Amino acid sequence: MTHRRNEQERLRQTPFKEQRHIAMKHISIGGLNVSRIGLGAMSMAGYYNIGAGSDAESIRTIHRALDLGVTHIDTAEIYGPYTNEVLVGRAIKGRRDQVVLATKFGIVSHAGGGPGVLDSSPANIRTAVEGSLKRLGTDRIDLYYQHRVDPETPIEDTVGALSELVAEGKVRYIGLSEAGPSTIRRAHVVHPVAALQTEYSLWTRDPEAELLQLLRELGIGFVPYSPLGHGFLTGTIRSPEDLSDNDWRKTNPRFTGENFQRNLRIVAEVEAVAAEVGATPAQVALAWLLAQGDDIAPIPGTKRVTRVEENTAADRVELSHAQIERLNDLTPAAGERHDAGNMARIER
Repeated sequence: MTHRRNEQERLRQTPFKEQRHIAMKHISIGGLNVSRIGLGAMSMAGYYNIGAGSDAESIRTIHRALDLGVTHIDTAEIYGPYTNEVLVGRAIKGRRDQVVLATKFGIVSHAGGGPGVLDSSPANIRTAVEGSLKRLGTDRIDLYYQHRVDPETPIEDTVGALSELVAEGKVRYIGLSEAGPSTIRRAHVVHPVAALQTEYSLWTRDPEAELLQLLRELGIGFVPYSPLGHGFLTGTIRSPEDLSDNDWRKTNPRFTGENFQRNLRIVAEVEAVAAEVGATPAQVALAWLLAQGDDIAPIPGTKRVTRVEENTAADRVELSHAQIERLNDLTPAAGERHDAGNMARIER
């Protein structure tokens, strides 16, 4: 215990930019080896608009993540749309073999519907994968997700098409995002599913009810997105006015009205634990998530070098059993995790 406290104190006193991960821990998700903490690239496409940002800063962030031992980079064709894949492709040029590259299809219909239209038909997948490969500047995608379940296409047909891409070497592993238990089981029969990507954090505990047990039964890894509650759990957002007018969180139920004020209580408890261990609230939120199992590989998103340094340092933060239990007992977040339109696309 004394050694752990000493290590925590040393980490607290060391600036993020000077911290070096002697060996970022790695885990297996469905047979795919990834760094325990990854990097979500969505915010680099302008989905979060706090302060100025640039492609150059985003590329520096990806490079810094790789330097710190992050191997798992996550993007999607809908981010931008398309521009985020181009950015990631530019950032990993010359370093492709250091990266487990994940992207997603299914919220862009290439047959005329365009961005925002669900389409996981085999023909659409064929078009989507060729576009992603070109934009990313690579000959293979390490982890290719169906972004949202398409109710018009049987999952067996979708996964059958993906299995053909695996056989052709264009895709190494396949994944699902925001899929329900029945769909996961049906998909896994057709071809092994390596990973499920779904929101999971201290303020989104839904997967604990059924999904986590199912994934472990089937040997599927879990990739939580938004592990910092869309930035809320960092403690840096104290009022809805902290968000720019075109930030999509302005319409998220958890960031509005009385819900916002109620949810600050969660942040207060995370901040209290952070003070005890000499870490930041973001690091505590990530450390709690990592403590939930060695088959969980969160992908906190950022477009800032300082934030990627902070987030990756969470790999070395250890919480006591008592601290984990305190966090487990937090009052659930007030409000749905997405607006009505986006919740309608989440299979439950």
